[in-house]
Amino acid sequence: MATGKVVKALGNLLHVEFDGDIRQGELAMVKLGNLELKAEVIEIAGKDAKIQVFEDTHGISLGTPVVFSHHLLEAELGPGLLATVVDGLQNPLEKVADATGLFLTRGVYLPPLDRAKHWDYTPSAKVDDNVLRGDSLGHVMEGRFHHLIMVPFALHGSFKITWTIKPGSYTIDTVVARAVDEKGVEYHFTMVQKWPVKNALLSGEKIKPAGMMDTGMRIIDTQFPLLKGGTFCSPGPFGAGKTVLQHHLSKYSSVDIVVVVACGERAGEVVEVLRTFPQLTDHTTGDPLMARTVIICNTSSMPVAAREASIYMGATIAEYYRQMGLDVLLLADSTSRWAQAMREMSGRLEEIPGEEAFPAYLASRIASFYERSGSVQLKNGKVGSLTIGGSVSPAGGNFEEPVTQATLAVVGAFLGLSRSRSDARRYPAIDPLISWSKYIDKVGMEMGEKLPGWAKKVYKAAQLLKVGDDIGKRMEVVGEEGISMDDYIQYLKSELFEFSYLQQNAFDKEDAYCPLERQAQLFGLISEVFESKFAFATQDEARIFFIGLQNEMKNMNFLPYQTPQYSAMFEDIRKRIGRASLKDQLTLDNVLGAK
Repeated sequence: MATGKVVKALGNLLHVEFDGDIRQGELAMVKLGNLELKAEVIEIAGKDAKIQVFEDTHGISLGTPVVFSHHLLEAELGPGLLATVVDGLQNPLEKVADATGLFLTRGVYLPPLDRAKHWDYTPSAKVDDNVLRGDSLGHVMEGRFHHLIMVPFALHGSFKITWTIKPGSYTIDTVVARAVDEKGVEYHFTMVQKWPVKNALLSGEKIKPAGMMDTGMRIIDTQFPLLKGGTFCSPGPFGAGKTVLQHHLSKYSSVDIVVVVACGERAGEVVEVLRTFPQLTDHTTGDPLMARTVIICNTSSMPVAAREASIYMGATIAEYYRQMGLDVLLLADSTSRWAQAMREMSGRLEEIPGEEAFPAYLASRIASFYERSGSVQLKNGKVGSLTIGGSVSPAGGNFEEPVTQATLAVVGAFLGLSRSRSDARRYPAIDPLISWSKYIDKVGMEMGEKLPGWAKKVYKAAQLLKVGDDIGKRMEVVGEEGISMDDYIQYLKSELFEFSYLQQNAFDKEDAYCPLERQAQLFGLISEVFESKFAFATQDEARIFFIGLQNEMKNMNFLPYQTPQYSAMFEDIRKRIGRASLKDQLTLDNVLGAK
């Protein structure tokens, strides 16, 4: 075992003079009295190693001993991960709090999985079967999910099963199968395995994402749709609603598992998640929302070195569940603070800085993180997917800064939040004029079954929003009287779309989540408005008609779907649109009076 001693310290970066053999990324333990602090080797030069400590380094001095573990930073994978709250090193925070008190003590590391809990194990592999890494040995039920017990991914080659345990209730450390490799070496398999978090966990064939990940948020599902196995980012200034958007996605997205990574978020926002999630229920199953969620906390008050660890820990846990054929959503909040931690460490390493002092490898690190997403075709025929969404917190809402630009280069959808929309109380504050999605055509093929010509209608709506915005800016200068009736009607149509469709009320039981069937029906109705030609005598008539239509559609959004009251209001609005579009009824009385 390699050992060393501290010869220099710069914050949480230690220079260690060592004896023995070590490697990049290896875990080290800094011995400070009775404490052992975890650290990671990030650079080796001769017999001098630079290590970053994941804890507060107070008290470390010249000559402090260091022991190297010969192991990389690893995630422990097995039954019991769901419904847990861990830090970036996979410490179970609730158990650490029970052991040390509410103010967490450094140097306390507990196993993330419960060693005493028994799981009902059902074997599937049989004696004399030949298995490879990732093949299923059996399963346990983790909530409503079949948690597959797989041949460890760290093992390569073929293994012949020589013994399997009988069905029964066992702890995760129980040997459930034994096998020999091609050289006759025997291996014992348990329910738990480990994997280095900075290496992508993948077994199977990566395929193109195809299925839509609906979120119940109309502006996303319609204008900027997402795919299962795709990527997206949501940059925005402070206070524009990035965290609330991620909370909505974690509650309502059509996935099996959600992994929430708070990599440098403010502690208050993380506390809100921890308080609210246990009280929420999954709207599709009725189970507690935490039953399908893993939360990884590394708040802004924790050491910056652990932010990078938390990002990769979340990705590894998400990939593990993807290998079971499940759809997984990974939400990282926020990657800007992860990048700031990289910038701080790069400065201490005295590396040549890039733009705005970020390291030159910033773009490649961000790309490698998002590249861990994707859909995987497994050998058993199932398809698992990992969708990655990261929020970005650019200083001052400047989307030209390096982290945002590096992210935009690799993601498939851009949900840009704007200060002007949040100030105008247009929630969600996703700006339709700057946002985009590369998945519209693929989703259009799926949604075309619910509403023919879906993609074409989406593109037309986007164009109308741009035209309406241009007309609105002109009206600020010349007033309503300075524009033509046709332009004014175009503007009113865009405002109708904004007010009645793109905006949603997260505090209303019905409007907080809009299923795809309801979206398709409402979008079809609004598309009729877009395609209709209206003839009004005055701009006042046009304004009164469209404001009334806005209010009726908005009120309809608050009604339970497919109830008699909803259906009656829907038909009434459709008839009203039809009457107003008739060329021979030009007066306000005819438009509003005929029933």
